[in-house]
Amino acid sequence: MKNIKILGPGCKRCQATEDMIRAEAGKLGVDMTIEKVTDYAAMAQFGVMSTPAVVIDGKVVHAGGLPKQEDIGKWLGA
Repeated sequence: MKNIKILGPGCKRCQATEDMIRAEAGKLGVDMTIEKVTDYAAMAQFGVMSTPAVVIDGKVVHAGGLPKQEDIGKWLGA
């Protein structure tokens, strides 16, 4: 099971990122949990300066702007 965190203030891009990840996980049949992190101090612990950011299993895989669909597939497949 993948542990995914979406870091950001809860903006439209943050929600779109979550929706993209859920859709791709559904296509790939990946079990996951998603947690939204909106606390700036918690985001800073990951070293993230731009949002939305994606953390998978404790590793920052993306920061700033919407991720590319093909990248999401690679992250979930790893």
